[in-house]
Amino acid sequence: MSLIQLSVGLCVRSLSKESACNKCEIICPTAAIVVGANPLPAINFSACVGCGACDAICPNEALSLDDFKATDFFFDFIEDTQNIISCRKNVPCIVALSVEHLISLAVLKKEIVFDMGYCAECEIASTCQAQILRNHEEASYLLEAMENKAIVRLENLCYKDESQPEESNRRDFFRSLNLAGIAKTRNDFEKEIKKATDELIEHSLQKADIALLKQKRIPHKRKLFFTAIKRVQKPSVFHVVEANEVSFTSQKLMDKESCTACQICYRVCPTGALSSDVKNSKIDFDPFLCIKCNICHDACVPNAITLSASYNIKEFFEPKVQNLVTFNVKRCNECGVIFSTNSGESLCYRCKAEEEEARELWGIKE
Repeated sequence: MSLIQLSVGLCVRSLSKESACNKCEIICPTAAIVVGANPLPAINFSACVGCGACDAICPNEALSLDDFKATDFFFDFIEDTQNIISCRKNVPCIVALSVEHLISLAVLKKEIVFDMGYCAECEIASTCQAQILRNHEEASYLLEAMENKAIVRLENLCYKDESQPEESNRRDFFRSLNLAGIAKTRNDFEKEIKKATDELIEHSLQKADIALLKQKRIPHKRKLFFTAIKRVQKPSVFHVVEANEVSFTSQKLMDKESCTACQICYRVCPTGALSSDVKNSKIDFDPFLCIKCNICHDACVPNAITLSASYNIKEFFEPKVQNLVTFNVKRCNECGVIFSTNSGESLCYRCKAEEEEARELWGIKE
C-alpha cells in the first residue's frame, strides 16, 4: 500500500503563518491529515489508505505517494495504446490525478475514460468519488471553453488484469520477514512500521527545508499542462469563464489605494506568479504561474489583493504578465534608505514605525 509523504519546504503553510490552506485535510477520506495548532499538516500514516487525493489537490505538490508519481504516470499513459484510467490498472484512485493532469492527458490522447465500476463498493467513495466527479466536470467545462474536442468519459468498466497477482496483506509481510532478508527489505519494513503507528505525526521545518522555501518553483503538473496546451490549436475565441469554475489558477485585482507596498505578497508567492523588480517599484502578476494557493490573500493585511470574478482562457494559450500596481521609489528623509511607497510618505517603514513608537512613549498625539 502507498505511503504519503510531506515535503515541508513545498507546503504553502511553511511560507506564512497566515496561510489558511487546508485542502489536504478537507479531501482526505479517512481524516488521516489534520491541520491544527501546528502550522504544518500532521499525518496519521496508519489511517492513510494511499488514495492520492491529497497529492492531486495540493497546489504546490507538497504531498506525494512513495510508489505513485503522477508525472511518471502521465508519460506512461501517453504511450499506452489504451485510454482507460482505473484503480485496478494504473492509478491508486482516479482522484490521484488533478484537473491539470486530466486536461493535459485529454488534449493529447483525444479521449480518456474513467473506470467508475468499483466506486460503488469502495469505502472511500463518499469523498473520493465526489471529487472525481468535480474534476471531471471542471475538466470537461474547460475543454469546451477551449473549443477542444477532447472527451473525458465516465464508464462502469470494472477493469480486470488477470496477470496481476493479488497484493499481500500486512500479516503476510511480517510472517515472511526474517533476519537474513531484513537488509534487503529495510525500506518496506520501515514503511510498515510507520503505517502501524496509529497516531498523528507532527512535521516541522528543518534547515534543508529553508533553502527550498526560498525557491520559486513551478509544479510539475503546471509544466505538463503548459507543454500539452502548446500542442493544441488555439480557440477561435478566447472565452471568459467564471473564476469559481477554475480550481488551479486565477486572475487577480489590486486595490492601489489599500496596498502599502509591504512586499509580502510576492515574497511568499511559491511560484513567482507575483513578482517585482530590483527597485521593488511594482507588483506584476502572471496568471499562468498562479496555483491558486491563496497565500498572497492570506498574508495581505489590508486585503488589497483580491481574486477576479472571471478568468480569460487566453491565459492558457497566450500568457501575459500583468502590472497590478506601480509604486513611487523614494529615499528616506531620516536614514537615507531607498524604499517604495504608494503614498506621499517621506520616511521608510522602519523609521516611521520608530517615530510612532517614540510618540507613544513620549505621550505625543497627532
